[in-house]
Amino acid sequence: MSSRLAQSRLLRVGVILPVAGAVVALLWFRGPDWHVVGNAFQAVRWEWVAGAIALNLLSVVVRSFAWRTVIKQSMPPPHPPASLTFSAFCVGLFGNAVLPGRIGELARVAVLTRRMPRRPGLWATLVGTVFAHRLFDLVPALGLVLWVLATAKIPGWATWSLTLFAASAVVLLAVGFAAARRYSNPQIRTAEGAVRRLITMARQGLGVLRSPLAAAVAGFFQCLGWLFQLLAVYVAMRAFGIHAPLPAAGLVLVLMNIATIFPLWPGNVGLVQAAIALPLTQYGVAKGVGIAFGFGLQAIEASVGIGFGLLFLAHEGLSFAMLRKMPSAADADAATGEEDRPDAEPEGVHRSRARVPG
Repeated sequence: MSSRLAQSRLLRVGVILPVAGAVVALLWFRGPDWHVVGNAFQAVRWEWVAGAIALNLLSVVVRSFAWRTVIKQSMPPPHPPASLTFSAFCVGLFGNAVLPGRIGELARVAVLTRRMPRRPGLWATLVGTVFAHRLFDLVPALGLVLWVLATAKIPGWATWSLTLFAASAVVLLAVGFAAARRYSNPQIRTAEGAVRRLITMARQGLGVLRSPLAAAVAGFFQCLGWLFQLLAVYVAMRAFGIHAPLPAAGLVLVLMNIATIFPLWPGNVGLVQAAIALPLTQYGVAKGVGIAFGFGLQAIEASVGIGFGLLFLAHEGLSFAMLRKMPSAADADAATGEEDRPDAEPEGVHRSRARVPG
């Protein structure tokens, strides 16, 4: 296990350092006038910032409702209450914001498993619900991409990126629905190999796709969450004095999400700002103002994830060090092998079980 972890870290360093170096060099040699960036921050209207933060918080709340809908269709009662699901979701946002590799997705599973009654397949099923929940993101994302392609001013390089993203979304949705329809309740422990076991986990959480009403409810909450995010981007643009139309906000939201699909380093800072600022030049926004807006928008989104994430991290009796010990997606098969023991818990969590009053 330790040798595999060391190889994984070496691989990450080998990929991350060249990309990060290229981004820094691009911002330094081809970047904006940094005095313009500083002036843009001085002119920020903070009441608009507060509005954008509130809209992002609403987005988090309704998306946690969508995840709870997925969970309720993927396992028998008892189900986690809405407050616990929201707490776990916020801890996951915090993990994704401050750590590379989407650690937060497994962190929210760990929060639920340590507060729910033990049962066979719990860890694996919850991992599957995270996959299914992310799958529902593709529905509003695909609609947003098509709307942006039809209405926004898009540079050539972005057109290809959006087209590729839309095609990938269609393929993933088709695979998800096909896997749900062919589901036959396989036993997780009989799946051999990491890849097959991960696929089995994912299919465990796709139960919501076999219930049209529940799928519609989850899809509605996810679409509502994306709508709140779109409005948050639009309001944040006003905070930085950018008066581009709503399709420009949609373009920013899509490209920002594309830039963070593969979290090479925390927040992909630098890469996100470039993905935001370059398309806004089509709307007459100075590069320096666009870069400043990129930093501001990422800070607005992170303020909700990090702020509420830290709050619920402390509430759950967890620490930042424990988040870093969460098993990676590649090690999830090892977690499923241990979870069937009644006394087993995810690695890095069992040493500090929080006391639950009552």
